[in-house]
Amino acid sequence: MYKADGKGNQVRALWYLGAAVFVAALTIFSGSIIQAGAGGPEEVFFKANQAQKEGHFEKAAEGYRNLIDSGYAGGHVLYNLGNAYIRLNRLGMAILQYERARQCIPRDADLQFNLAYARNLTLDAIPASAGFIGHTLFWMDSFNLKELFRAFAALNLLFWTVLLIRLFYRSEWLFYLFVMVLACWFISGLSFGAKWYQGKYDDRAVILNKEVTVLAGPHPGDTVLFKLHEGALVQEERAEDGWMLIHLPDRKRGWIQSEDAARIRTSGVKGERQAAGG
Repeated sequence: MYKADGKGNQVRALWYLGAAVFVAALTIFSGSIIQAGAGGPEEVFFKANQAQKEGHFEKAAEGYRNLIDSGYAGGHVLYNLGNAYIRLNRLGMAILQYERARQCIPRDADLQFNLAYARNLTLDAIPASAGFIGHTLFWMDSFNLKELFRAFAALNLLFWTVLLIRLFYRSEWLFYLFVMVLACWFISGLSFGAKWYQGKYDDRAVILNKEVTVLAGPHPGDTVLFKLHEGALVQEERAEDGWMLIHLPDRKRGWIQSEDAARIRTSGVKGERQAAGG
């Protein structure tokens, strides 16, 4: 009876793993294409854009909110919704949507300009804090999560392919290629994991009301510590019975009512109608 040697089993295992990575990447690509090809959302998006051009900003915002509530919270939808809110003089909601759009289209020049413009309109000069991950993996802000996953999947496939070739050809240049691919694979995997963690546990929130009083405790009669204004970026520590404990980069902290701010975290985009004033 024929018995496969250990090397043969290793080769087959490598091929199966590489094929699995390829199928996973192909599924991601095809899913994006199928979603983009749907007919209904494009029509709603087109009508909302037309309303925006004609100066009907509330109607435009309604169209974009409908798309978001239907699960089409793409970067350009969020960006255009932010533009509508700017025209409606709702600075907090505009910055909120721009920040969410930045998670999807981080390199968009128009988005970067409009977000910087909106931030300049805020009354509170609060410096942005990138945190340890943002400072260490500084390139992450230039890519969205899908892009980092695709890079990791492609490098993963390349890594196993080079490793498989090295089983048969032991040349020096293949060794250096393997080391280079391994380094890129590690960096891309680390970046993807950090980006996922950053988005999953993003504790930033945007002040939505014109002026918000920050209190020493979660009760209306507590001591007033300081005030924040529409568009200010804060970080949430925890929520409790309709109140939110927030802090600033300069270590100031206190309680505000939960309805006075909205989280940037994209997992909360769907169902945003109440916070959007719809």
